[in-house]
Amino acid sequence: MTPKIIPPTFITQSEEALDKGYDPKVARGLLQFVKPYTGQMLIALFFMVLVAAASVSGPYFVKLAIDDGVRANDPAMLKKIVLIFFVVSAVQLVINYLRVRIMSRVGQHVLYDVRTAMFNHLQKLSLGFYNRYSVGRVITRVINDVGTLREFITWAVLAIVRNLLGIIGTIIAMLTLNLKLSLLTFAVLPLMIWATIAFRNIARKNYRKVRAAVSWANSTLAENINGVRVVQAFSRQEHNYLNFKNYINRYFYETSLDAAKVASVYTPVVDVLGAVATAVVVYVGGTAVLGESITPGVLIAFVLYVDRFFEPIRDLSRRFDTLQSTMAGGERILALLETEIEVRDAENAKEMGAVTGGVRFENVSFHYSDDPTLVLDHIDLDVEAGETVAFVGETGAGKTTIVKLLTRFHDPTDGCVRVDGVDLRTVTQQSLRRQMGMVLQDPFLFNGTVKENILFGRLDASDEDVFAAAKAVGAHDFILGLRNGYDTSVEEGGVLLSVGQRQLISFARALLANPRILILDEATSSVDIQTEQIIQAALIKLLKGRTSFVIAHRLSTITSADRIVVIHDGKIIEQGKHSELLTKQGMYYELYKTGFQE
Repeated sequence: MTPKIIPPTFITQSEEALDKGYDPKVARGLLQFVKPYTGQMLIALFFMVLVAAASVSGPYFVKLAIDDGVRANDPAMLKKIVLIFFVVSAVQLVINYLRVRIMSRVGQHVLYDVRTAMFNHLQKLSLGFYNRYSVGRVITRVINDVGTLREFITWAVLAIVRNLLGIIGTIIAMLTLNLKLSLLTFAVLPLMIWATIAFRNIARKNYRKVRAAVSWANSTLAENINGVRVVQAFSRQEHNYLNFKNYINRYFYETSLDAAKVASVYTPVVDVLGAVATAVVVYVGGTAVLGESITPGVLIAFVLYVDRFFEPIRDLSRRFDTLQSTMAGGERILALLETEIEVRDAENAKEMGAVTGGVRFENVSFHYSDDPTLVLDHIDLDVEAGETVAFVGETGAGKTTIVKLLTRFHDPTDGCVRVDGVDLRTVTQQSLRRQMGMVLQDPFLFNGTVKENILFGRLDASDEDVFAAAKAVGAHDFILGLRNGYDTSVEEGGVLLSVGQRQLISFARALLANPRILILDEATSSVDIQTEQIIQAALIKLLKGRTSFVIAHRLSTITSADRIVVIHDGKIIEQGKHSELLTKQGMYYELYKTGFQE
């Protein structure tokens, strides 16, 4: 039975906004990356003018060769004209090489600047952005859209300027040679302008769909690769394959074909109009030659100029695809770079000195910017330095949000969070987070060695410090058993290690960083009992002397806490020691009976 396929939504509101051609605002935004290379661009432009002039002079040299050399029966003059033409062509070749080399370097520099600016901005964006934006779409912006920008700067800009200069130069040369023949040639321009406008409107819509399809294809691809274990576990391969094939890959294929069809119609139209103009010029010019009102050299040069006139127009139509791509990609790039950083350092933010670890939540409320529903409702909590506090409550109660406010991944909507009496909004995020450590339920390891991952929070640590941290949390023995010990590559996400091994490495990473405030977000919920026993021993050393916040669903990581705080619907409804809360027989007692008993 063929699985039912649910088509994804390709064209979102953000994609619809890209249904436009040249946008001066986008152009101005992109020019900021080109400004540092203005000097090189001007040199390339100067070379371009020389190349255009040399190119336009070609038919005129043919005219001189025919009229002053062949017709005048003057071999010396013919030889002289051909020699000059050869020298001009050689100079044109050298100048062309230099300007392409310059623009290639500029394109690479702009590519580097844009991507580094985007990466730097992505590092600063708040977590809310990543909750709304898929990884595949971010990759599309940084790779595909920036690559299109480089293509435009390196080749399309030169081609557009060259074509415009070629058209202008050709028009001047044609008018100089013969006004009547020039006007006859220009008579087809209204039809060509109409065809160009029609092509632009249709191609614009098709290209928007192509860009949207590419974005969603990347997004779906990244999602399926990241979730390949779940896909295979639930035997979704065929379903996902058909989904990708029929609604993403096919959509991209069909929209690309539509765009190609439009281009395949436009180019022959321009060719036909050019052929008509050439035929008219040959007939009228030939009649003039027979009447001896113009020379044969003028007619031949004019026919060559007619071809030179329409050839850059054809090329400009092809460059419109690149311009369309650049405008769409440029808007996406600028939209990403202009995405507001929700959590910013204040202008007068200070570096936070060494902290003892006292934490206070003062009447803290919080809701997300796109949802007015309160996640936390007037939280008041005073934690002494060195105290271990465990948060318990149902899923969605607000436990993780509390620690996100402490680490300034979000700022409170109302109230404030203080560490050692200092409002966190008055200090830099970096100086705050340097003194914090976090161990998550599903620890993320970066592509690299075990040692590099342990060093992640403290790059200046020695090998002895790394070994000591691993021994302290019980990770040293299993690390030595790996293929290359501490130099074993864990691959992206630590896929070569078990969940428990990744968790122990994350504990070693946190211990080596020596934070004053430690956050454990369900750090033992994904490991087996044997590994948890090792982790519990590690926790004793890890929590000692540190202010710690523990979110857990297992009793063993809660009962030893100095205080247990019960969260329900964003409010603190109980707090105290394990035995005290059981005596009260409130919500913690109910949670203990139903979920925490082991």
